[in-house]
Amino acid sequence: DLIAQIAPMNVGVNKTAMQYEDLVKRAETMLEQADKIDCRAFVTAKDVVEGLEKLNLAFVANLFNNYPALDPPPVDVDVMIQETREEKMYRNWMNSLGIEPRVNYLYSDLYDGIIIFKIYDVIKPGTVNWDKVITKFSAMGAKKIQQILENCNYAVTLGKKLNFVLVGIAGSDIREGNRNLTLALVWQMMRAYTLSLLSQLNPDGTPIVESEIIHWANSKLQEGGKQVSIKHFQDKTNRTALPILHLIDVIKPDHVDFSLVKQGTNLTDEECLSNAKYAINVARMINAPVYALPEDICEVKHKMVMTVYASLMLADMN
Repeated sequence: DLIAQIAPMNVGVNKTAMQYEDLVKRAETMLEQADKIDCRAFVTAKDVVEGLEKLNLAFVANLFNNYPALDPPPVDVDVMIQETREEKMYRNWMNSLGIEPRVNYLYSDLYDGIIIFKIYDVIKPGTVNWDKVITKFSAMGAKKIQQILENCNYAVTLGKKLNFVLVGIAGSDIREGNRNLTLALVWQMMRAYTLSLLSQLNPDGTPIVESEIIHWANSKLQEGGKQVSIKHFQDKTNRTALPILHLIDVIKPDHVDFSLVKQGTNLTDEECLSNAKYAINVARMINAPVYALPEDICEVKHKMVMTVYASLMLADMN
């Protein structure tokens, strides 16, 4: 009920969770609604049902931070739980891969190495020897810590085999959630994934070049009778997200509701952001593995905008 009250009208939030008696199903449906306003973070359905205080507090604080639905206070208010834009981007990327369980908080959810191994196998299938991975940990505290450390050490070893630069990074850094070193590993994983994504777009398995993606996008737009095109990924037209929305409409007709799209050449920053959020939601609905943030589109971040078009190209191929 809270999410439905604070969410913008055009994102499609509903109250279907209220009709489920099963608490876990109700919580999961609620989190799906939170995902529509980009606020699914920190908790799983199980965490909600079990009433884990700190994680649930972080979830609610994140809702408040993004959609306070209040008049601006006379003085600044400190927010207890914060997630940086960089951390949010990495979390979005991981969750776009369909990895289970979902990543809600980088530093606690990667600590046992298992999600890292799953991502390695997405980047380069067959990388992980799962016989060496411990997935069920001992109930004995000391032994469990040792098992987790073994996993994390193996994760660092495999990272080096994938040509990651991991100087100064040890398994204990992952287990302990060392912020800077964990981010250094995650950044290299995302970079390797992006290269693998571009390789999937080329029949010979080599990364496709940007000009080929742009040519594909413009050809699709022209074939679909769209009066829009892009010169490059830094084209200011991209800030409106209109080329992306029209491209999605060509790839999968009837998925974009243009009554929800802000049109025009002089859109405000707020209108551009609204379009970008909607574009990302619809792109994911057609199974495009988009992990860029709406702000990346509005600010025309070259590399991130490129990944949006590459993801749509992959969805079209599949």
